[in-house]
Amino acid sequence: MDAITKKALLLFFAAFAVLVVMFFVPAGTVDYWQAWVYLAIVFMPAASVVGYFLKNDPAFLERRFKTKEKEAKQRSVVAFSLILFLVGFLIPGLDRRYGWSSVPSELVIAADAIVLLSYIWVFLVFKENSFAGRTIEVVKGQKVISTGPYAIVRHPMYIGVMLMYVLTPIALGSYWAMPPFLLVVPLLIYRILNEEEVLRRELPGYKEYCLKTRYRIIPFVW
Repeated sequence: MDAITKKALLLFFAAFAVLVVMFFVPAGTVDYWQAWVYLAIVFMPAASVVGYFLKNDPAFLERRFKTKEKEAKQRSVVAFSLILFLVGFLIPGLDRRYGWSSVPSELVIAADAIVLLSYIWVFLVFKENSFAGRTIEVVKGQKVISTGPYAIVRHPMYIGVMLMYVLTPIALGSYWAMPPFLLVVPLLIYRILNEEEVLRRELPGYKEYCLKTRYRIIPFVW
């Protein structure tokens, strides 16, 4: 087993373990079907995605595993997002324990479906753009991607990411967890604006791409 495979497996199981603790310890029970369904729709596709890139594009995974941001603004984004995720993922379990919310099962399932479709969308974006790293930087050999979803908007990945996080509280059966996850939206907008500053400055051809593809994440809106 090579180093990148070991790291992928370690991060995968670590992320699963962290979410299990964050969901079920506050809930005080494992009788929390919304959390089990959510874990399934996130981690079962994730296993397939990791397997795909290990086989077809391990360099992409190496870029995704990098977490140290060079930009000061992005370091602030990461720090604030960690706080939001910590609060956001702990509230649903507490909500389950104390019965603060009563989210209809149909709404939970609908949210799960959107989360899954959003995850699939993000995977398709990753397939189109091997340079879609986790950190904001321009790497050697990087080029402007203007095909597939990038022909429609400049940051298609963030559409899926925003939908996933905004619908996560409903998928977990908690209205009270919505505020921290809704704050992810302006945080990602701030990230996008800084990302474009870096790309315009360092990636040849990106300014011209922006003139051709006018919208960032929502066609005819922004």
